[in-house]
Amino acid sequence: MTRLSEPGEPGSAPEAPAASVTLADVQADPELSLFISSADRVMEGMGFTEHGFRHANLVASISYQVLHRLGYSEREADLACVAGYLHDVGNMLTRESHAQTGAVLVYQALKDRAAGNDLAAIMAAVANHEEDQGYAVSPISAAVILADKSDVHRSRVRRSGQVDIDIHDRVNSAVEQSFLRVDSEARTVTLELTIDTGMSQVMEYFEIFLGRMQMCRHAAERLDARFRLTINGAELA
Repeated sequence: MTRLSEPGEPGSAPEAPAASVTLADVQADPELSLFISSADRVMEGMGFTEHGFRHANLVASISYQVLHRLGYSEREADLACVAGYLHDVGNMLTRESHAQTGAVLVYQALKDRAAGNDLAAIMAAVANHEEDQGYAVSPISAAVILADKSDVHRSRVRRSGQVDIDIHDRVNSAVEQSFLRVDSEARTVTLELTIDTGMSQVMEYFEIFLGRMQMCRHAAERLDARFRLTINGAELA
């Protein structure tokens, strides 16, 4: 793991080079913006929760903060931020294998402006963010996983009048607050949820999100940290 050192600290390693592509770069790219908006339209057509710019920007911000707070270099945090922003672009084609499809789309969009090692790290994080086929292959990948899986909230639900029909919509609608808390000293990453149990029981959350929570645990371990889950103030994992 690359740790930050204080400037002028005796024996400290030279400062790591800056990332060759930043969040501002990809946010300003019309083609990538089209990918994200198109992906969200496909997801809406399939009846899934919001996967547009709100989700992309939130995952980007949380991915950066996870690595920053756990002492990784600014370059790694910036690359995690870019990967977090772009992680769902593959949905513009289809939901199935969208992580791997997205990595290819990211390659095509960034190959002429991102350094090879930076692009490879971003692609690996995008390709490995889903629990059915992904794995925390790097700190950058681990940060994106934790950020993506922590975005559970009623603001993502599109069909507010039909939440009783779909368990995913019902559980998301029941989440009044969600926050991913990173404690750098204790090296814990805690997903804190406040759930309206009158709308959805806690067991329903585990019924559909158990695989995601297991992936978060492995991702935290990749960062030499421990994943915790609290719901309505009670620690459950």
